[in-house]
Amino acid sequence: MTRRPLGQIPPKNGPRYNEFIASPKVRVIDEEGENLGVMLTAEAIEAAAEVGLDLVEVSPNADPPVCKFLDVGKYKYEAQKKANAARKTQKTQEIKEIKMRPNIDDHDFDVKMKKVFDFLEEGDKVKMTMRFRGREMSHTQLGLNVLQRVAEMTAEVAKVEAHPRTEGRQMLMVLAPK
Repeated sequence: MTRRPLGQIPPKNGPRYNEFIASPKVRVIDEEGENLGVMLTAEAIEAAAEVGLDLVEVSPNADPPVCKFLDVGKYKYEAQKKANAARKTQKTQEIKEIKMRPNIDDHDFDVKMKKVFDFLEEGDKVKMTMRFRGREMSHTQLGLNVLQRVAEMTAEVAKVEAHPRTEGRQMLMVLAPK
């Protein structure tokens, strides 16, 4: 087993390399991508040093682990760049809220529905909130009818993720894009 030089600590994140590779034997791939076969770790580290590169563990879960002749700093830098690019392109799904009242007028309803469709097209979830004030609480069926109308109109582009439920003085429903 190779000994680690004094003062060096193993890498906490990223791949293991050179003397930090724990396995006694490794499958080695050189800088051109040629398979050199299974070698003792110490021999592989020496072979990599002759070329002026490090022995980097690419696939630690394989049996034996797969190692490659690479420059560790460059490898970590490119992996970090790849992770940053993936983070930039991913779309986070937001929850947009649309508030209504049970006695909403047709034109107001149409304006709100236009926004609902816009949010769903962008890939966001939509939380429909029906607010009841005063005596409207005794007529929750009217609010439920409006929310069911919303669900019917959006049936082609969205699915109802949370069916209408009452919480205090409001009724909630969540729509998610298909």
